[in-house]
Amino acid sequence: MENTAHLIMGILGNIFGAALFLAPVVTFYYVIRRGSTEDFSGIPYVVCLLNCLLYTWYGMPFVSNDNILVSLSDGLGVVLEAIYVCLYLVYSPPKERRKIMLMLIAELIMFTIIAVVSMTLLHGTGRKILVGVLAAALSVCMYGAPLSIMKLVIETRSVEYMPFFLSLFVFLCGLSWFVYGIIGRDAFVAVPNGLGTLLGVAQLILYAIFRDSSPTKSHIEGLLQNA
Repeated sequence: MENTAHLIMGILGNIFGAALFLAPVVTFYYVIRRGSTEDFSGIPYVVCLLNCLLYTWYGMPFVSNDNILVSLSDGLGVVLEAIYVCLYLVYSPPKERRKIMLMLIAELIMFTIIAVVSMTLLHGTGRKILVGVLAAALSVCMYGAPLSIMKLVIETRSVEYMPFFLSLFVFLCGLSWFVYGIIGRDAFVAVPNGLGTLLGVAQLILYAIFRDSSPTKSHIEGLLQNA
């Protein structure tokens, strides 16, 4: 029964994770149509790529046991995030392109070092701990990124920049992998996704509170004065 529940939660995590990874497709559709990334940053895609690389590596049988579904989910993430980064490099201004390219090169060197060290100098539990700690720490940072958007929602009393379905899939994805990690007694999966679940709940609560609100002129003026 426990193994079945573990498998089901892993499959759900793959489904909801795929929905999250596919969310930027709309953004890049408009980037391609406009022929420019304009002012939006490519850093989140580079960071997400590293996170997916680390968890794909972590889920491999020679790093951690019974986590191949983690590798499948994040392996898809690696492919999609790599596409997004490549598109960003094509359509971004030269200065931004250089910055993202340097970040990407540094990231790939970093991942290569982690992979080589984990395979040559560490074994068993030590290998799992190194990769797991790094992957979980980066995942916590990624889940914490929407806090600035949540702050904006509270300040403007508008959910314009926090789409409902994105918040919903953050919650469902986090919950699926949190339960998966609990069943599998894997803190490196459960802890960051437990945090993601809580942040997803917080986003849904904010959406419920402010979904029918419109930013008033006084709120906008106050934000501009404090900018």
